[in-house]
Amino acid sequence: MAADTSKRSNLVDVTYQALHQNLSGHLEGTTLEQLADIIKPRVDQLRNISEPFGRPSDASKKNVDSGSVTLPDGVVLRVEDADKEVVFTISKKLDIDQVQALILLRSFLYNEGLPEGVGADSSTMADELVEAITPFYYSERLHILRTLIPLFRAEQNAADPVHEIASEFLPKIIPDGCAFAETLLGEYISKTHAAIPEAARGDTRQAATWAKQNAKEQLVMLEVLFWTMWSYATCNGPLVAKIYETAYETHLGSQQQNSTFLLDEESVQILQDCAALWILITVEVLELERVAGGVEVSADPMDKDIYWASPDSLKRIHHAVISQGNSNFACTYIAWTFVLARISRTALELKEIPNSYKGFFDSLIPQDSGGYSKDGIRAFELMAKIGLGPDAGLFRLMLTLLTTSPLFVTSVAWRTGSSVTDPNAVAYRSVLKGLIIAIVELVPVELIPDFDGLLEVWVALFGRSEPQAVAGICRQFWEADWYEGIARRAIVDVARSRFPVQVKPLIRLLRALTATGFLETDPLSTADHIQPTAEILEERQLCTRAVFDFFDELSTYTQVIHTSSCIGAHALYEKLPDRYGSSSATPGPSFMNLRPIRLPGGSVLPAKTIGQLLSSDGGDVLVVSWQHKHSGWKLLLELLTDYVNRRRMQSGTGGSYRDVSFGNRGANQPLTLKLEDVGVEMDRNGDESIIIDALDLIRSVVHDNQELAQQLLVSMESGDPVVSHTMTEVQPPDLVQLTTAILEDALTRSANQHHAVPRTNLITSAMSVLTALLAVPNYSNRVWLYIRSSSSLFGSDRSAGVASSVLAAERLTGHYTMTLALLHLVEALFTEASATVLLVMQQNPKLQQVKEEVLMRAARFVHSEIWVEHMGWKYAQLGDRFEIGRRVSMFYMEVFKHSSPALKEAPFAKLSHAIADALLFKATTSTVNPLVATLVTGGSVMNMLYASRRYGDARRLVYLLESHLALTRTLLTYKQKSPGFAKICLLEQALCSRVGGGGSFESGSTRADPVDALAAYVKERSMGDVVPVAAMQVLFALCSSLSSSEGSASTIIGHLSDPEATVSTMVRIVQHPYDDALLRNAVWNFITLAVDKEPALARLFVTGRFRLPSIKGKEKAEDSGGPSKAVSALSVACEMLESWKELWELNPKLLASLLRFLDVVWQHGHEHKSSLDPIRDDGKLFDRLAAIVAEELGPNPDCVTEGYILTDGVLHSDHHEAVSTYCYRSAVKSHAAHILGADIRMYLQSQEGNAAEASKKKPRSYTAIEATLRSEEQISELIPEASTSAYRPELHDEFTDLLKRHYPTLSIEHLQAQEPIVERDYGDDFAFSMALARLRLNPYASDDEVQVEDAIRDLHAINMNLSLAHVQTALAEAWQFLLLQVVPYLRGDPVVRTQLLSLADSLSVDIADEQRSGEMMSNIHCARISLLLSLLEIAWFSTSDRKAEVDRFIALVKNVKNIIINNAQPPAKSILGQVHVPFHRPLLQILYYCARQSRSLARRPKLLTAEHRLAIAALLDATLVFVVDGLRVTFDRARLQLDLDVDQDMELLVAVFEQCTRPDLNPSPTLWLTRCQETDVVRASLQLFSSMDIAGLSDVALLRSRKQPLYTPHVLTFHMAMASIPPAAERLASEGLLVAYIENAISVAIRDGNVDVTIPELPGEESPAHRTYCAMLAIIAGVSTALGRHGQFFESEVCGLLQFYSEQIHRALSWTIDDPLSLPLLEEIEQVVNLFGAIAQGTALSTNDAVKRVMQFFTSDALLLLQQLNYALTHPNHLASLFEPITAEERTRFEADRGASSVKTPSEAIDPMRRPFLARLVHRLYRLSGTLLSALIDISGAENVLLGEPEDWQVSQALIVPHSKVVLGEPASLGTLLEIGNSSLDILRLLVDRPPAQALTPATSSEKALDVRDTVAAARRNLEAALLYAVTQLAMWLSKPEFDAPSGEADPDSEMSMEGAQGDMAQTALVSVKERRGGRKAMTLAERLRRGMTGEMAADLQGLLGKAKPVIAKSASVLGEKEVDLTQVLSYFVQERISMPA
Repeated sequence: MAADTSKRSNLVDVTYQALHQNLSGHLEGTTLEQLADIIKPRVDQLRNISEPFGRPSDASKKNVDSGSVTLPDGVVLRVEDADKEVVFTISKKLDIDQVQALILLRSFLYNEGLPEGVGADSSTMADELVEAITPFYYSERLHILRTLIPLFRAEQNAADPVHEIASEFLPKIIPDGCAFAETLLGEYISKTHAAIPEAARGDTRQAATWAKQNAKEQLVMLEVLFWTMWSYATCNGPLVAKIYETAYETHLGSQQQNSTFLLDEESVQILQDCAALWILITVEVLELERVAGGVEVSADPMDKDIYWASPDSLKRIHHAVISQGNSNFACTYIAWTFVLARISRTALELKEIPNSYKGFFDSLIPQDSGGYSKDGIRAFELMAKIGLGPDAGLFRLMLTLLTTSPLFVTSVAWRTGSSVTDPNAVAYRSVLKGLIIAIVELVPVELIPDFDGLLEVWVALFGRSEPQAVAGICRQFWEADWYEGIARRAIVDVARSRFPVQVKPLIRLLRALTATGFLETDPLSTADHIQPTAEILEERQLCTRAVFDFFDELSTYTQVIHTSSCIGAHALYEKLPDRYGSSSATPGPSFMNLRPIRLPGGSVLPAKTIGQLLSSDGGDVLVVSWQHKHSGWKLLLELLTDYVNRRRMQSGTGGSYRDVSFGNRGANQPLTLKLEDVGVEMDRNGDESIIIDALDLIRSVVHDNQELAQQLLVSMESGDPVVSHTMTEVQPPDLVQLTTAILEDALTRSANQHHAVPRTNLITSAMSVLTALLAVPNYSNRVWLYIRSSSSLFGSDRSAGVASSVLAAERLTGHYTMTLALLHLVEALFTEASATVLLVMQQNPKLQQVKEEVLMRAARFVHSEIWVEHMGWKYAQLGDRFEIGRRVSMFYMEVFKHSSPALKEAPFAKLSHAIADALLFKATTSTVNPLVATLVTGGSVMNMLYASRRYGDARRLVYLLESHLALTRTLLTYKQKSPGFAKICLLEQALCSRVGGGGSFESGSTRADPVDALAAYVKERSMGDVVPVAAMQVLFALCSSLSSSEGSASTIIGHLSDPEATVSTMVRIVQHPYDDALLRNAVWNFITLAVDKEPALARLFVTGRFRLPSIKGKEKAEDSGGPSKAVSALSVACEMLESWKELWELNPKLLASLLRFLDVVWQHGHEHKSSLDPIRDDGKLFDRLAAIVAEELGPNPDCVTEGYILTDGVLHSDHHEAVSTYCYRSAVKSHAAHILGADIRMYLQSQEGNAAEASKKKPRSYTAIEATLRSEEQISELIPEASTSAYRPELHDEFTDLLKRHYPTLSIEHLQAQEPIVERDYGDDFAFSMALARLRLNPYASDDEVQVEDAIRDLHAINMNLSLAHVQTALAEAWQFLLLQVVPYLRGDPVVRTQLLSLADSLSVDIADEQRSGEMMSNIHCARISLLLSLLEIAWFSTSDRKAEVDRFIALVKNVKNIIINNAQPPAKSILGQVHVPFHRPLLQILYYCARQSRSLARRPKLLTAEHRLAIAALLDATLVFVVDGLRVTFDRARLQLDLDVDQDMELLVAVFEQCTRPDLNPSPTLWLTRCQETDVVRASLQLFSSMDIAGLSDVALLRSRKQPLYTPHVLTFHMAMASIPPAAERLASEGLLVAYIENAISVAIRDGNVDVTIPELPGEESPAHRTYCAMLAIIAGVSTALGRHGQFFESEVCGLLQFYSEQIHRALSWTIDDPLSLPLLEEIEQVVNLFGAIAQGTALSTNDAVKRVMQFFTSDALLLLQQLNYALTHPNHLASLFEPITAEERTRFEADRGASSVKTPSEAIDPMRRPFLARLVHRLYRLSGTLLSALIDISGAENVLLGEPEDWQVSQALIVPHSKVVLGEPASLGTLLEIGNSSLDILRLLVDRPPAQALTPATSSEKALDVRDTVAAARRNLEAALLYAVTQLAMWLSKPEFDAPSGEADPDSEMSMEGAQGDMAQTALVSVKERRGGRKAMTLAERLRRGMTGEMAADLQGLLGKAKPVIAKSASVLGEKEVDLTQVLSYFVQERISMPA
């Protein structure tokens, strides 16, 4: 089909059916302006009723041929050639205009979709489309006419929502009402005579379809005519005459040209409906109400536009009326008779009849009577007799209309699928009511022959209908007709005058006039469940009040008297003589009673009361009506009591039961008459029908009217007891007791009489009275107690109860009236219990137990007896099955709604958990099947019902689906909150498996998928508005539940038969501007969830199609490249966003939904990159999002409710709309900001590894928002807007206090809304259920309505306030996210930094001043602190702050200190886990920033003032107190559990601690060390270290994911921070550091020397144990360094530890050039050497033997290691071959190095252009060599050699042999040292001329770039250390006594005596040294020296010193610091002490 233009046309999008629905009140989000736009271009079409679609024309054909058609609304449609053929075919076949054919085609395709049967073959496509479109065309033809009906209605009703529209457009469509009516009549007549079109004559099916359509159009025309005449057109003479003539000529529409084609059931019904409408129209146009008010017979009448002003028209009407004697015209006949009567009476009162009327009156009498006479005027009397005669069948006809016509019976309309537009409209009943009032005014009621017929009609008219159809006429009767005249109320008076002899007439009349409508026992009743409006409730209360008042004070009491009681000495009555007169008021004889009589009902008839004889005098019995006021309600109680007594006697054992009374029986007691004594017409066996009518009247009056019910019960119980109650000493039975007795008796008798039909009506009525009485506060308790004491209804734990077998009997008949009544009772029980639960729990907790027990029994009964079985029962009406299922699921629903199992300690928890178990956790197939099977088969059953025109059942099915869907959603939602959320339940399994019965509306498959069925409901408009939304919500809940269930492989997409079609449907719904707003939002919610949770479905929504497997390259390119042709949710959202401003103003909720969808799409951006890239490249979307972000929100709306506004039938707070709008707009902004941030993040992630490119080329999303972020004015408004919070915790606190004071049993938690937040609406019903709150608090309203209303207002305010808080927090979080993403682009910009520091200052002031507390507040506090952190992330550190920036920073410091010490939101509570959302982490990061920036400022001279330093010191003090306390808590928690959160807390706390304790910032550690001592945090850390899993092997999976164990790195960092500060190091040492390091998880491995560099459990990473071991060595070294020479005790302990570690240490120091080398191993060697160096430095002069032994042990290994290091440094290629990379990064860098050429000299290894990785390695080895030499220098006392005298030298430390040989296996010699010196010198020569900052190797992720300064420093240190050590060693060798040389080498003191394994290691080392030395014993050292070696070595040293001197001097400039040049000192020393004269 052709592509539409960008602008859509309402003529295409909105069908007439949809327009009619909108005008009928179903606006669904359509505004009046939109409605006006829809109607405006259709005025001409609506006006043309004969040919609304026009006829084919050349002009239109030319238009279509041109390819571009301009529609009446100005929209241009492009028409492709393929479309033209179809358009012309439609135009020809349907005989309509070509342009209209085009609109019809487009509208059909847009609203209905391309039918499945239409093929792609162009030759047949046009014909197939015509066939498919014809039903749509026919429907549109009908709805064009129907559209006028709501316009007529609205025009005359100012309260109608579309009144303005109707007033504007109706005069344009119909300028002249009368002319329009005549046009209608003409068109109607032509249609009755229309012949079958030629094209259809050959096809009988087509002909029948056309004829039926023709009949339907006639029917709709008559409806339009009815409404035209109702209020729009005047009933002038010619028009009324024409209407009458048409009605009679067509025999009420039955004479049809095509009658042979109208013989099927539907067609017959249409013709019957036409006849009924004709009857109504002919009565309506006579305006009987106006006639009753008087008619004017005059030659010059005042109103000439009324039919009686035209005598000629009267004559025509009269002739038409008398032309037919058919009883079908009886209503019209009697109505005309009434008009004649009024005209005649007016004429009789005239002195002279106007000449113009004489002819009319002449026509009323036979022509042969000889001239005019007044007899003609009396003709109406004869006509009245005929009309009311038995042959006319008037009342029979009326009753037939009222009980079988779709015009009056909704259930019939549903059942027959009637084409009547508005079944049972009030106007139709009003017409008949006017007729029946006219009848009783025409003839007195007493004289109407068929009084019973009149009674039945009256009852049917007023009482057998839905309340909304009868409430108005009942109210009119009581308010107007009752007082209008005696005739109008006569029927009630006649019934009253016969009461109580004839009980039923009055009871039935009054019940009908209560405006309650029909009861469920009425076969006409419908279960439509429409909640009555406030207006209907008001009318009903007025009517029931009138009924109650009338019946409560009856003025007469009628009695049957035997003539024998009027004669004799003991006569009770006396006939009065005629002088007491029969007057005109009281015709006939009068009677008087001679003594007081106690009448049934309990009232006493005083003596000498006058009574009127009603019957003929002279028979055996007389009927007398006493003038005696009494209450009819007491008489009803009498009837019930008498019935119960008689039933009790009949059911007794001997049948002779009598009440025995010991009451006073004095002689003066009045004579008591029983019911049989006064002649009440009753069957002696028990007239159940009277009891049923009595119960029905009672329940009709008390239904939903507590006040009146109370009065009725008081009326029954007040006064004397009823006469049937003979036991005067006990309380007479009340209504509850009697009703329950009747019910029990009826149930028992029905159960015992197995073959008899159950007393259905009696049982139902009794149950219904109990149900109604439950609403009466003082009487409901009695109902509860009865039900608890009886096992008849719900049985007991041991038996099922009588009701079970009685209800089972209904399954034989298929009618389930009792079952439905029982379910209604159960529902009412729970409603009452829930409504009064607060009062009952407060005042009578035992009663609450009773209620819960009863409800559990009821629920068990309903579940086991009804729910699990009802699907298999037999049904006379399928609708009953639907209704039973609906009521049960509604009961379950209500329990969940009022008492969710998710709430703790909620009322009825046992009941709700039982239902949850039955349907979820302990469900069986039989409990889940009724739900799932109904959902699956709903579609196919609906099709079947529509096909068989059973619309009533279809409507009930819709209600069932609504209820079942709601229950399913509730169950799935609850399951996600329950403890068993992770386990898939049976309901989910059932919803994800195929079951029997076709589910979709199209398919007829035998097995269907529930998910597929649910998806089908979403698009099914025949289901109404609720089912699609509910089905969508179920899919949402199911998708959400499945995604949270572990091990669930089920997905939504896996159960869709055609996913693409389903997705397309959903996308079309969200795209359609006039679709139901609720449905569009629900679909957006589902789409958003699906994109988040289901990747396959997500792709379908984002692209519109699956990725099809492609073979050709071109196809592949198309698929992955450009945008898809299929319409996707993504493209629709982007398109809708084009008009974001309009949505922002009119529908921010929809805008928020689609932006949330886009937000989720961008969160999964990498999955949908190919679809997003075109949109991202275009950038227009980002411009719109940036505009949204910059849009102003305005001030926070007020939340305090001052009044209420009715919106869509719901009362809302007057601020609800403002709050809701603000919230959705705020949500829109937060999503827009988040999308921009997500896109920037996507871009940065795609540029990882290419940082320069990323910062140079900015993404479109950033450029769109950049101007806003850089604009000081905008950002200064937007950040405060994002950080604002309207949250008011005092609202919650005040409400909670109010509850505690006045409603102590209500907890606010029990009112929590249970829906997911995304499915809730912002506003006054957001967090807490207002409906539940009103229900709970309603019982208190009677005592203090103001207080209850205040509580409701407070809850409204809380809901609105929480709505604001929720969205404002989300906005703050979105801004924080966005700011973090733009860090790479804004960080470093001084202008932006200044702005953001200023904003951070102002924001931190607000946070620091926070006075609000509470759970919600912690969430807000966290969001605001995180936002502050994100500002600081951009501001970042600076080394060039100006004074203004420093001042701002110091202000921030002060505020941050106040945040720490804030009492309302103390961070300590956050660390302790006492707040819902911890906020200490972002706060710790801010503290880290402040501390680090403060250190930066402190290092810069003269920048900080004293005040600044004080502010920083205050922050540090507060921070350290907080951090130390936090560390103690965290260490303790870490000992108890492995927790990632604890690990994160520890990391942050330690980092802040480390920064805040640096001496450059915090020179005095006294304060925080004292705090450490108070909290014992150091000991806690050591205890944690001793006990924790250092290697992380207890959770290998976690270790692999994190690459490091929990806690270990942070504890070690804490120790390192302490170790670096001398006082702290001392504290660390004294608390037992070394003990912890000896006794921990890896100490055994260290002792055994088994700590390897890697472990198998963590491939590709350094072993955590090894990393920890290295850190431990570093910490011990740090402590040793810090303690220096004051740590004598510590040095002893360290020596012990080194002995413990000796195996591992020896293993590290024994590395040789043949062993592999890795970076972790190198690190270990470095740390070992560092440790020994630190010990050596601190114990240089120590005399401790242990220290000496340790140093000797180290020295021997160190000299061997030095030899290996020298070789490695001088052979870099060999070194490279030894290296083994561990991590992937190392491997990558090492492999890159390998490609370079080999290195020939050590200096080449440092060349940055060659091998950077090797350069780093060599650098580290030089550094290690230098450290090693430094340690040896300290051990050997080299400094003492230089400065002291030879006798003070430690000659035992002369270990370097003074020869030039370098032997790998031997310890280092002097030659080795010279080699080290020369290689270091070479490197220095190479680098000293380079810039100090030049990078030799690039920076890595973990290391900074290695520059010239670093390398020069390491090389110089190495050179100087080698020279110093060589010189001093040579000097010591020379000073040794000659004899000592050989033997001294084996000095036993030098041995390292250790115990156990450590000793073995030491001995081995020493033996090897001796062996090596043993070979040189032949020649003494002195001899060798004398041979000139001394001179040679000295010369070499001197030469090296000479070469080094200038290079070292030059290196000073590279290092940038002045250091002592040792070369000169050493040179002098060599000359003075070593060199000898030749």
